[in-house]
Amino acid sequence: MLSTENAVVVKSSVTSSLKAASDVEAFKIESITNVQLQQIVNLDQGDPTMFEAFWKKVGEDLKTTIYGWQSLSYFANGKSCCWFMEPKLEQEIKILHNLVGNAVVEDRHVVVGNGSSQLIQAALYALAEPLNLPNPVSVVSATPFYSCYPQITDLVRSGLFKWEGNAYEYEKEGAYIELVTSPNNPDGEMRGPVVNRAKGMVIHDLAYYWPQYTPITSPADDDIMLFTVSKCTGHAGSRIGWALVKDEAVAKKMVKFIEINTIGVSKEAQLRAATILEMISHGTSSDINNFFQYSHSVMAQRWTKLRDALSLNNNHLLHVPRFPLHYCNFNRDFVQAHPAYAWLKCPPGINLEKILNEEKVRTRGGASFGCGPEYARVSMLGRGEDFDLFMMRLPKILELLASSN
Repeated sequence: MLSTENAVVVKSSVTSSLKAASDVEAFKIESITNVQLQQIVNLDQGDPTMFEAFWKKVGEDLKTTIYGWQSLSYFANGKSCCWFMEPKLEQEIKILHNLVGNAVVEDRHVVVGNGSSQLIQAALYALAEPLNLPNPVSVVSATPFYSCYPQITDLVRSGLFKWEGNAYEYEKEGAYIELVTSPNNPDGEMRGPVVNRAKGMVIHDLAYYWPQYTPITSPADDDIMLFTVSKCTGHAGSRIGWALVKDEAVAKKMVKFIEINTIGVSKEAQLRAATILEMISHGTSSDINNFFQYSHSVMAQRWTKLRDALSLNNNHLLHVPRFPLHYCNFNRDFVQAHPAYAWLKCPPGINLEKILNEEKVRTRGGASFGCGPEYARVSMLGRGEDFDLFMMRLPKILELLASSN
């Protein structure tokens, strides 16, 4: 039997051990928190890693098998004006658009490209080259415009077209090309052309016109409509985009540009994209592996968290746009937009990107979009841990704004 003295000693040792373990655990938590606070959160790029969780859950149910003898030829479909496009991909693109109801595909020519960025260049070439004008055709977009439009337009300093900036301020006579993004990147607004003149040509960038981001109110029915796997399914690394084009001559010119630029588009990437789109289409009629249901839910949760955080403590310094309810034909319900980006605005005279950067949150400032420094774009498409870190740092960001105001 243990003596009373020994029993007391044993009890004391257990208490000390528990306290030591508690101290170690507290130290671990503090260390993890410190590491998190030091970690840079990159919310600058629209890298759609948010969708990784869904595709990991799908796991072995989605595979693309390509044998060594497959896809050796440059050619995929000699009967199509887009001769390097896999017929299976064209088929799945049309099926998905018809299911979602976001674009008219009947009597349209489908052109596949290496992401929508290449398709923008191809469309600019296809519209400007036949005009044979002595001076470059002006290219405009209404502010806030997608930050890469100026770079895409002027990268090779083409003699065919030239970036002219804000469509709201465009006053030149003659031919022009207007780039219209709807829903808009960065602010999520639904848009149409603003110049509306006789010699104008319009390219509609509809990368975000999918039900996880915005209500699908009607099928888009425009001359040139651009989409991308990147923002539809999250597979940005596959570099697959497509254009729905009314005019066959324009479609052929776009194909010619891609033919000269990259001699087509990877067949392996096309076949993978076709398999992914097929699975998404099949999942729309089920609660299991329903991609749009999952992604809409995640986007809605993130926007709710952000709005709740911004509404605390009578915050009047940092705002995001508000979107009305619209009936979504796909969801068959009234829903609110949950854009891929949060377009943050603070009081004039403050550099919002700089404030965010001080808290190790990388964003894209308003100047990149043709706006003032009081704006910044925050990607809502990153991994959950990055979004959570942003939410953790938001109170401190609001404090910095208050001290700067």
